[in-house]
Amino acid sequence: MKVIAKDIEMIAWFTEDGTPTPLRFKIRGADEVVNVIKVDRVLFKEKEKLAGNLMMVFRCQSVISNIDRIYELKYELSTCKWMLYKM
Repeated sequence: MKVIAKDIEMIAWFTEDGTPTPLRFKIRGADEVVNVIKVDRVLFKEKEKLAGNLMMVFRCQSVISNIDRIYELKYELSTCKWMLYKM
């Protein structure tokens, strides 16, 4: 997987204790076209510290352009920002 580290707009579902589950997200491509990607499966999730910031890492699977792709999403707990980290 290649590191992308791009901020994205996410629609997520949160449990009562504040744990997010990603549902779908928008990402702007190099040609300024906005793509909406539905998260088909969350393969695993874990917490990690990146540069001192606590983050939740989600490895997900989706069908993108008729190809089954695996990618990583990161959710920064302190700022509530989502990023597409690897694809």
